Amino acid sequence: MIGAALDLAGRVAARVAVLAAVAFLLVPLLVACLMSFDDRSFLGPFPPRDFSLRWYRAFLDNPAYTDGLFVSLQLGVIAAAIATAVGLAAALALADPRLPGREAMEAAFLSPKFIPTVVIGFSLLVFTARLGIYEPMTRLILGHVVITLPFTLRAVAASLIGVKRSQVEAAMSLGASEFRALWDVAVPAARSGIVAGAAMAFVLSFDEVAVSLFLSDAFTQTLPIALVAEMRANLNLTIAAVSTVFLAATVVLLVLLDRTIGIERLAGDVGARG
Repeated sequence: MIGAALDLAGRVAARVAVLAAVAFLLVPLLVACLMSFDDRSFLGPFPPRDFSLRWYRAFLDNPAYTDGLFVSLQLGVIAAAIATAVGLAAALALADPRLPGREAMEAAFLSPKFIPTVVIGFSLLVFTARLGIYEPMTRLILGHVVITLPFTLRAVAASLIGVKRSQVEAAMSLGASEFRALWDVAVPAARSGIVAGAAMAFVLSFDEVAVSLFLSDAFTQTLPIALVAEMRANLNLTIAAVSTVFLAATVVLLVLLDRTIGIERLAGDVGARG
């Protein structure tokens, strides 16, 4: 009797904890969405009394925001493409247990995950300056590839767990080159990891601030930097409007991933190794 009561209490407590965690994550997003439609010209108490699209128009009418959005989109696509391609190649190479120094190479590829982005940004600023690279977009691409590469590599490597070396060797015994065997056997198996890695790389690149602060200039700024600069000078609800747009875009991206690959399969592949 006591055991059943304790078991019931444990289940109830677990469900309450889950609901509290979900509320903690979702309530601030809902508040930001509602405040983005606030018609007041100042930050007033919640909830708003009148609603309008004034802050969305303010975002579109501000050239600093629109230029930053274009830079962020361009940077995110390029950085995600490069990081995904390099991550795929690195994951295929590291999947071979015969590779000398495999563990050390994997640790080197994954190290940017554990280094503060401020340190990475400053180091890349000094490094690119020593190389004579002063074009801000080139420096930004290099920096964003560095910070997103560990995630694409991890995602692709996780999806390659089920691919055995014997399968690749079997394809090679039938006359295929090693590259063709990897392309025909391993790459299709890593499709979900490739898509997940590319999506994570784009989102991380789009959201990055610290590295971008070091590598950008006054004429080439990402949208997060433009938002931070505007908030320091004139705090308003434009940030809430931008956050709502990003939230809607994230939901659309998740729906597309779920329809094309499946969120459960995607999460399972990516989480298989950690």
